[in-house]
Amino acid sequence: MQDDPPGRAGLPALAQLRDGRTALLREIRTQDEDELRDAFHRLSADSRYARFMMPVREPSPAMLAAATRPHPDHDLALVAISGEGGPDQDIIAGARYVGAQGVDSCEFAVTVADDWHGLGLARRLLEILIAQATARGLRCMEGYVLAANTPMRRLAGRLGFVDRQCDDDGTLRVVRLDLAGGVAEAG
Repeated sequence: MQDDPPGRAGLPALAQLRDGRTALLREIRTQDEDELRDAFHRLSADSRYARFMMPVREPSPAMLAAATRPHPDHDLALVAISGEGGPDQDIIAGARYVGAQGVDSCEFAVTVADDWHGLGLARRLLEILIAQATARGLRCMEGYVLAANTPMRRLAGRLGFVDRQCDDDGTLRVVRLDLAGGVAEAG
């Protein structure tokens, strides 16, 4: 497994946020594991729950290894680094989609550090995921979102995702985007 993934169109990129701060957006690297653990510890309990949909106090070594080693053929994992990505900068957000061999759809997740919410970072990361998934020929992107996570549901709606109740869990919503036609389908 290589440490630095090959570059993708538009990555790395600097994002100018609503409050004037910048963030470096790039693919995750295996050497990000320690910093990713630190970023996890900076999340509030509510943010952890919104991401994992259960209480998680500590990321396991296996969880960190999986997070920093996406499958190069059908997954993409991004991080946002505060500032321009210097050596003392922190991971402030992460986003990923996960696909599978022979499948033309993927599932996404986005997590933003609490003190970076509302600045456009989740939107920018999700836009990159959508563009990269589309470029790979994927036809559908979906995510599972807590029904109470109104900001994520609003963002998904603004990007064209259809929001519907999860069939087997009333506390979850499924947001789905048809990448092939540019219009979400209700599924």
